[in-house]
Amino acid sequence: MRTRMRVPALALVVVGVCVSMVAHAGTSVVSAARLLDVRSGRYVQQPQIEIVDGRISRIGRAGDPLPAGAEHIDLGARTLLPGLIDMHVHLTIDPTLGGYQGLEYTDNFWTVVGVVNARRTLRAGFTTVRNLGSAGFDDVALKQAIEAGYIDGPRIVPGTFAIGATGGHCDGGGLPPAVTVPNPGAADGPDAIRATVRKLRKFGAEVIKFCGTGGVMSKGTTLGEQQYSQEEMQALVEEAHRLGMKVAVHAHGSSGINAAIRAGTDTIEHASLADAESFKLARAQGTWFSMDIYGSDYILAEGENNGLFAESLQKERQVGRKQRETFRDAHAAGVRMVFGSDAGVYPHGDNARQFGKMVEWGMTPLQAIRAATLDAAEALGRQTDVGALEVGRFGDMLAVDGDPLQDVAVLTRPAAVVKGGRLLQP
Repeated sequence: MRTRMRVPALALVVVGVCVSMVAHAGTSVVSAARLLDVRSGRYVQQPQIEIVDGRISRIGRAGDPLPAGAEHIDLGARTLLPGLIDMHVHLTIDPTLGGYQGLEYTDNFWTVVGVVNARRTLRAGFTTVRNLGSAGFDDVALKQAIEAGYIDGPRIVPGTFAIGATGGHCDGGGLPPAVTVPNPGAADGPDAIRATVRKLRKFGAEVIKFCGTGGVMSKGTTLGEQQYSQEEMQALVEEAHRLGMKVAVHAHGSSGINAAIRAGTDTIEHASLADAESFKLARAQGTWFSMDIYGSDYILAEGENNGLFAESLQKERQVGRKQRETFRDAHAAGVRMVFGSDAGVYPHGDNARQFGKMVEWGMTPLQAIRAATLDAAEALGRQTDVGALEVGRFGDMLAVDGDPLQDVAVLTRPAAVVKGGRLLQP
């Protein structure tokens, strides 16, 4: 028996039912007016994508015979793209609870916040995310719950606790000495750092994030200060790579960025004050830059209402435009770039708003889309699974009305999202 699902426009507002997506293996066929081949940059007309047990088994054309018993998901006149990848999110952060407001909630509250944000992220067309920092191994819990079918959300590459120096950006701050907050990610010296990498991997980390410089949201740090020595960074990266994990570094200042690149770090997060030497080193090493150039708009507009520290707002005013200029210069210099939004400092589900900024500051729409598909998959080391609509990869995609190569804003309004060959149902 064949079932044909003709999806009207209003019904494609995605809410998502997790059980229908992961509990039933089988075959589905997705068709639409056209498909963006992100590798060639060209449109394939009238594609018909066959998905078996979550992975693409064949890409044909409209009118090809349907497999017996297949569910046909007909998306009409829309444009298909690969499911988007966000390389830097914080699913368990609510940006409206800034400053000290988070102290009002129990530890497990943030896991529940993550459930809501995971759903919003998937609805926005981001079918894979790299979660760079969460307390309590919450991102591992979310990943396990999604994969078991309990909740709805994207494929998660969890980073668990971010590793950082005592008193640094990843070690909290703002509390008196009498208040002790356990932080499994705080480590000093090469041996302690290596042990921390091993511990995080033991409990589910699939990528290691560390803080190489000060940050905007932390109290008592400056953006430019380097917080780990070259020796410490080298030990961390060597240990993570030995264990088969990639490494991301939070780094704003050029000295910390350059030291992290020399140590072999895979991605530089933020990269706000990167300089010509940074670009040269990154090109030589093949390092990726992941630059969150939309978030400043939200932080400066809503940060005070959300309770952010005055210190954080002042640092954002100093670095926001500079980071965008660095993005433009890094791209022009040939540095490899991936899409990383830092969602959590602004509302989840609005991730795709960054595409507009990437185009405004120098990328073509296709380059921005590749940063969130092919290039992000390569940076993750998961190019056989995600990043393109090709045989063997997961059947993850979104459909949009309009032409994303002419107007990337259409990516902020997905008409449908398919994960593993299952349409998220209203």
